[in-house]
Amino acid sequence: MNLNTRAITGVLATSLAAALLSGCAGGTQAGQTGPVAKIQLSIPDPLTSSVGVTAQHFADQVKKASNGSVQVTVVPNGTSFSGDQNAAVTRLQGGSLDGLILSTSVYASVVPEMNGISIPYLFADTKEEAKFLAGEPGKVLKDKLAAKDTVALSFLTRTGREITNSVHPIEQPSDLKGLKIRVPGNTLWTDFFGKLGASPTTMAFSEVFTGLQTGTIDGQENPIEVPWTNKFSEVQKYVSMTNHINDAWVLALSSKKWDSLTDDQKKALNAASEETATFKTGYDDEQSKKQLDELTAKGMKANELSASGLAEFKAASESLYPEFSKLIGKEFFDQAIAFAGKK
Repeated sequence: MNLNTRAITGVLATSLAAALLSGCAGGTQAGQTGPVAKIQLSIPDPLTSSVGVTAQHFADQVKKASNGSVQVTVVPNGTSFSGDQNAAVTRLQGGSLDGLILSTSVYASVVPEMNGISIPYLFADTKEEAKFLAGEPGKVLKDKLAAKDTVALSFLTRTGREITNSVHPIEQPSDLKGLKIRVPGNTLWTDFFGKLGASPTTMAFSEVFTGLQTGTIDGQENPIEVPWTNKFSEVQKYVSMTNHINDAWVLALSSKKWDSLTDDQKKALNAASEETATFKTGYDDEQSKKQLDELTAKGMKANELSASGLAEFKAASESLYPEFSKLIGKEFFDQAIAFAGKK
């Protein structure tokens, strides 16, 4: 073999190897007989947040469970839906978003029964909430979402919502009188905080820090990781551990994306989502304690409710049960209350 022949042979071999690698990267991986399914999973928060850590955990679990046949890429900070969470729900239903992790309080605008999770003081803790979401009520909610072209793989718990403000500690409902508290644009929240004597104020979350800073609003309510992630300790003085409402995250795919997957890929996604739901409940329980410590170390003053103060909050909630029943739908409201052992 002369020099020119060797050179040509080398070029051909290199080209063939490159082509094989390119083909593998473009649609299949080693050991796979079909194309790799790629899913963009959109989330509203940073990768460092609880939902960001959970989304990446899910992506890793999917890779393992599917033997690499499904690749999930997390898209943080609401960038894929310009921060408009209501638009995100619509886009998921239409199939222009592959996957989404978003709060049940947002989905309540299209599935009213979602508010059943957020009946104030329905759960003693996230373990009770997890049983609710994994049980018959959760199955009903998944069916309701399926009718909206949304495949709910699993529900992910959130820790109870707490109240922060810059005026004084909240120890009983009367302490909220006249305070402008930012709440989600959801009737359950506005009814409840109105009943407590507050001035519930809806506002895009992207505007909350500035609103707190300028005094447009006095406070807000969210799981403890929200003031921690968003540095509300810079603009809020008090954090009151009211644990007044639980909501949850929906880990969902569009029906369009789901229908494009093989049965084995669907099985892997379901297995990964169930494991991720368990992971998140434990992760949040551990992290919320650390986050509260960090907020207080930065100057926020924390307080727990007394037994009498808690009783007053619960009584205010129960007085709204007729309104909540209409808002949620009597059938699911009754089911939620019965499941949680409230009657």
